[in-house]
Amino acid sequence: MSFPVIVEQTSGQFCASVVGAPELRYVGPSRDAAIAGLQTELSRRASVGELIALEVPGGVSSLAGQFADDPTLADITAEIYQARAAERLT
Repeated sequence: MSFPVIVEQTSGQFCASVVGAPELRYVGPSRDAAIAGLQTELSRRASVGELIALEVPGGVSSLAGQFADDPTLADITAEIYQARAAERLT
């Protein structure tokens, strides 16, 4: 299993953290030590819990294209574009 990790050097130490989960981090004296420490912490957490992939519904993005062939949509958008053009002229 792979996780995107960012390694940063600050104040003479290295911090390795999981991208998107800043609470999952390890600070060490070297880059390799920080990465190894983070790997150990991830393994520890995975051993006491369950790591799953959670599918989240698409929300409004699932509506994209749903009305592409609807002639009413073409009429509505044409009216909107005409109104915008008229506003720009005033």
